[in-house]
Amino acid sequence: MSDAELHVRDGKKEFLSKLFTNRSTGGVLMRLVVKIVIIAAFVLAVATARADVTLGAVKAKGFIQCGVSQGLPGFSNPDDQGNWTGLEVDFCRAMATAIFNDPDAVKFTPLSEKVQFAALNAGEVDVLARNTAWTMSRDSDLGEFIGVSYYDGQGFMVPKALGISSALKLRGANLCLIKGSANELNAVNYLDVNKVAFKTIAFEEADQVFTAYDSGQCDVYTTSRSSLAALRTRLSEPDKHIVLGQTISKDPLGPLVRDGDSQWGDIARWTLNCMINAEEAGLSSTNVEDMLSTDRLPIRYLLGIEGDLGTKIGLANDFCANIIGSIGNYGESFARNVGPETPLGLERGINALWSQGGILYAPPIR
Repeated sequence: MSDAELHVRDGKKEFLSKLFTNRSTGGVLMRLVVKIVIIAAFVLAVATARADVTLGAVKAKGFIQCGVSQGLPGFSNPDDQGNWTGLEVDFCRAMATAIFNDPDAVKFTPLSEKVQFAALNAGEVDVLARNTAWTMSRDSDLGEFIGVSYYDGQGFMVPKALGISSALKLRGANLCLIKGSANELNAVNYLDVNKVAFKTIAFEEADQVFTAYDSGQCDVYTTSRSSLAALRTRLSEPDKHIVLGQTISKDPLGPLVRDGDSQWGDIARWTLNCMINAEEAGLSSTNVEDMLSTDRLPIRYLLGIEGDLGTKIGLANDFCANIIGSIGNYGESFARNVGPETPLGLERGINALWSQGGILYAPPIR
């Protein structure tokens, strides 16, 4: 060792010796460092303990409590026996499958627009999958959106008897809507900008709006186009009503969870991403078993044959394979709940995969 190296080494020893023994300077500094380390360790321990609080609670009770829409056909709707079906219901069942490998390990709580966020943040539901539009204020103040499950926008429904083919011809019409809602703001802004004179009849609850429109109290029902398609099926004479072609807003709908639990957010996020990625990869409920023997590496990661991606978020590595086998891919869920062969008759449109002319897209599982 050179003289210079010996000098540096001896200097380090002297500094450390003073740091631990000098009460007036180094000792104080070291005690401060120790305190900082202890505090940091405590904060890390608290964060770690909180990280899986929702998953632990869900496992303890044996099911997920899922907040959904109040009887919206195609999205979340119970039959006479209380059996729930719909696009949103499928997502909740997929989460239950990811955690318990049991699509029935879920209970549904129908929630109105007014109480949905309060119910989520009060812990009354574990996840909210309720036809809810993702906005910055909601994401920052009311929960964590985990992805887009349906790209939507606001539209108008009118009786065919009015002979109206465009929202720009709604002059003098009475609009039914929920008081103080985003739908009211969008409609008023759109019609004002286009200089269309109109009147509004505002109600407190969605059921009141529906009843008023169905009884002829107002001429126009305005809300998201997917909801209009669903609500049209519930009208006393559905064939006498039409949803106009205009879309006046962008409403990316998606599930959300409470802020502050990143693991639970990851579980919800990768449940949705699994279903979208499965459709893109050509995996479905009918072929997933056969594909377990594939040598295609991307599919092996998706099915959990390779890697340990599931365990990184508290799930089994084959969680996605289980979801596909029980629920199917996103396209299967869309087709059986809201697609062209259902009463809603919705085309995929922008909700088609990005590789098939739409904008539906999910980060890869790898």
